[in-house]
Amino acid sequence: MLLEEYQVIVRERALHQDMYYKNHAIMRYTIKYPQFISDTYQLIAIKLNSLYRTKAILYERANIMNLYQMAMVEYEYSKANNYPFNQFEAYVDYTITYNQNCLISLYFDQYEYAGGAHGLTVRYSDTWNLKKSKRVELAELFPHRAHYRDYVIRMVDKQIEKEMLQGNAMYFDNYEELVRENFRPSNFYMSREGVNIYFQQYDIAPYAAGIPVFIIPYGPGGAILPRC
Repeated sequence: MLLEEYQVIVRERALHQDMYYKNHAIMRYTIKYPQFISDTYQLIAIKLNSLYRTKAILYERANIMNLYQMAMVEYEYSKANNYPFNQFEAYVDYTITYNQNCLISLYFDQYEYAGGAHGLTVRYSDTWNLKKSKRVELAELFPHRAHYRDYVIRMVDKQIEKEMLQGNAMYFDNYEELVRENFRPSNFYMSREGVNIYFQQYDIAPYAAGIPVFIIPYGPGGAILPRC
């Protein structure tokens, strides 16, 4: 197999449980996380497997128990006031967006429902250079731009303007201010098309817009795809 075609094997692992209170299912959770298998990058694969399993367990021990306690309180309140009770839920899933050569990029969507009209999803992501055993930072993908942050923000603004002109966009009126205010260099992942910049729900658009994602293509004047 040529190095250019090399991919790490990814297997899915998960923690799951239906949680009961007074013989009623009041909450369920599923926490998915990846397990990497690689003969070429064995040591970093082992470290990443430990990292993501640990994160899943810590989330289970902390966030899940907090939600479960909230669900118990909500259940008692609903029964006391003869209101319907909606089961609480936590669901964490991951997507591998780039798995080529020595690079792995992925994001996690962490969804929690704790009553109300709808739940909330939070996204976080990582990009790894397996050969160098280090996390890839956004600045590394724009090595020829000293002010890469301003460049990325301009590219996001231009894409929003284009979407709004086409009439198929939904953003807050002061989106330019919000883009600059809520831009986080850690909120990115790589794909074959380019560098994907994302914002959390409510950052620059209403809930119905979901998680806005903007792609900055690889190429001259854009992002640089790291080579191994």
